[in-house]
Amino acid sequence: MRPPHDSLRRLLDGPDIVLAPGAADSLTARLVEAAGFPAVYMTGFGATAGRLGMPDIGLLSQTEMTEHARNMTRAVSIPVIADADTGYGGPSNIDRTVREYVQAGVAAIHLEDQVAPKRCGQLSGIRLMDAESGVRRLKCAMAARGSDGPLIIGRTDALPAEGRAEAIRRARLYQESGVDLVFVDGIKTIEELEAVAEAVPGPKVVSVVDGNETATLTAADLQELGFSLVVYAVTALFTATRATADALAHLKSSGSPAGGPPQHTYDEFSAIVGLDVHKDLDDRYGS
Repeated sequence: MRPPHDSLRRLLDGPDIVLAPGAADSLTARLVEAAGFPAVYMTGFGATAGRLGMPDIGLLSQTEMTEHARNMTRAVSIPVIADADTGYGGPSNIDRTVREYVQAGVAAIHLEDQVAPKRCGQLSGIRLMDAESGVRRLKCAMAARGSDGPLIIGRTDALPAEGRAEAIRRARLYQESGVDLVFVDGIKTIEELEAVAEAVPGPKVVSVVDGNETATLTAADLQELGFSLVVYAVTALFTATRATADALAHLKSSGSPAGGPPQHTYDEFSAIVGLDVHKDLDDRYGS
């Protein structure tokens, strides 16, 4: 079987930008795969919301995140790109984090340069470690992954914290450290996106967040700007919570689910979760 990172690398070496919608859970990851996307992004924002019902402010532990990743990689056959936050501590923590993600079977992880407690890159109040510490931590992650480990993405959150020039400087430093891709998070405008695209050569990631100006750009636009991978971290999550809230509001007001928002049928949902596979096993081997 081809290692997960090898499958992702082949996609990145191909002619087209790689689209990876975010999944807050394994069920959503199955929907991403069923829709025909080549990869899925395990979003820490979504994982925190789904597991705790709380914001992305560094509340999930390394153990919770890597367990989440294991469940997701078991649910799909496409590469999983995982949020590894800050590595959850010092060099020994980073080493263990990477090894846990190797065992989980993810294709790539990104490590960011915030200090604890970290927070979503779209929020204010981000605090950064110094850039040289960020480089050392990325080198630690690359040493820990071995020959069959995930691709390492060096993420910087300097854009909202310290501005465009520092974000670009850090992205270039992280490229020089030897990471596979770099990721400037917190981009909200097309002007910021174009500036990063022009100033940061080589393989790079962009996160498109619904509601920001960048959401008006197509995948073709992003490819033309030179991005290799785009993650849509919250598209499925925000759509799902809106649909659920609408369905519950209708149920509360009418006293019946009939006439509410569109739903999957029972059979459609059973197909999503792969019920036929388990029925076949039971038919062949059950008592």
